[in-house]
Amino acid sequence: MYQIKTFNAIAQAGLDHFKPNYALNQTDNADALLIRSVDLHPYHFPQALKAIVRCGAGFNNIPLDVATANGTAVFNTPGSNANAVKELVIAMLITASRNLFSAAKYAAANNGADISTRTEREKTQFNGTELAGKTLAVIGVGHVGARVAHAAGDLGMHVVGYDPYLSANDAWHIPTTTVRAATLEDAIAHADYVSVHVPKNTETTHMINAELIAKMPQGVVILNFARGGIVDNHAVCEALDAGRVKRYMTDFGDPEILDRRDVLVTPHIGGSTEQAEANGAVQGAETIMNFLETGNVVHSVNLPTLEVPFMSQYRLTIMHQNIPNMVGQIATLLAKNDINIESMSNAARDNVAYSIIDTNNLQAQADLLHQLRQINAVYRVRLLTRQAS
Repeated sequence: MYQIKTFNAIAQAGLDHFKPNYALNQTDNADALLIRSVDLHPYHFPQALKAIVRCGAGFNNIPLDVATANGTAVFNTPGSNANAVKELVIAMLITASRNLFSAAKYAAANNGADISTRTEREKTQFNGTELAGKTLAVIGVGHVGARVAHAAGDLGMHVVGYDPYLSANDAWHIPTTTVRAATLEDAIAHADYVSVHVPKNTETTHMINAELIAKMPQGVVILNFARGGIVDNHAVCEALDAGRVKRYMTDFGDPEILDRRDVLVTPHIGGSTEQAEANGAVQGAETIMNFLETGNVVHSVNLPTLEVPFMSQYRLTIMHQNIPNMVGQIATLLAKNDINIESMSNAARDNVAYSIIDTNNLQAQADLLHQLRQINAVYRVRLLTRQAS
């Protein structure tokens, strides 16, 4: 029986997706955590914890260094809320172009017998522009960005995309009408709207800064529904005050940008739809079961991707540091124990490596596992037995 502990309100569709041999919230000493936005930085990681799955794309609420040192694989569910975020971005594009919130606020504050006459006379102050024919720069064309590019193209916009880390798989989803920019500066050079869809890391923090904003056309509208901190809010406020930026739309509040008429802040609702939460929970449950039962790694944020068909009777998975001679030490130890390796796969991601070893003969299992765990730089060793299909 595998033990799963949840934090936050996980969609019932995800909880119902677990097989009967998975128990939910019966112990704090769980094999895996299924979470959303809970902050795990102060959390004490039990030694039994093998996996954490975040229902959503972001994972800055998880201390990856602590998880790795504990031998815990961390996963997210990229793409599960992509459509929800895309729809909100498109809604914000329309809102910005047509001054919808200002117009609605005006209408709500006006009443009386002459309202129709005054409205006809004063409504021109809310005149906007159509999106068709305007240029949108999409910074990051992965799961969300590619969908935004598609939808904006359908609205008649010219779309320019920039993504230096675009995977071959994601490239298939970019519309053929999207112009691919060679540099970030090229992407924003003629943009009426700039929308960012990149993960937050050391390279993307304050990616949209004063220097880049100065290279954007006068009157640009900036949208950030990716992560707080990718846009330098101080630089945006200065550009708004100078009239260089017309409007800023974001899903991430900050005292510096609040209470401004030229800024619209939503309360981090990009992925908050019933469908997105269900998608993330189901994908999260699938990720947990796949990893615990097969050891295969997909969508991990601290381990390399490694998928190997589980055809043998036994499987050893070893999470270890990415240093010389680790694979050699492991193979030598297996040979000393008369273990015949049917297949062995290894992959690395930065300072962490992961090995999958399949075999049909495994004697003295407890003693072998103990010996493997005694190798310096090994984080976790697991023994899996293939389930009959």
